[in-house]
Amino acid sequence: MTHVSSMLETYPKDLAGVDREKLAACIAACFECAQVCTACADACLAEDMVAELRTCIRTDLDCAYICAATGAVLTRQTGANPTLLRSILEACQAACEVCAEECERHAEMHEHCRICAEACRRCALACADLLASMA
Repeated sequence: MTHVSSMLETYPKDLAGVDREKLAACIAACFECAQVCTACADACLAEDMVAELRTCIRTDLDCAYICAATGAVLTRQTGANPTLLRSILEACQAACEVCAEECERHAEMHEHCRICAEACRRCALACADLLASMA
């Protein structure tokens, strides 16, 4: 059991029909993706061809911010608004898909982009799984 799952288990109220396992998986995926995207952007900045990676860097950083915000919003369940949760999950899923596509363009040349694309795909899937469980 992860710390995320442990904390959700201690939550004193009902999570209003949210699947705790999917919620924990999504929170963990969001924070992991935020870290990986930040690291990928930093690695892109260290590449000799940094100018050719501008879009990748921007996309990485946008995705990192969106994932971090999503993880934080999902962590706070007291008084959570289902419409807002769905909206932020959809935004995070979209950001991860865009970032994965951009990083995949560079994956053969840069291992950090390959790793980032994988993390983004996992996060997008975790968002989709949680969204589906909320329907």
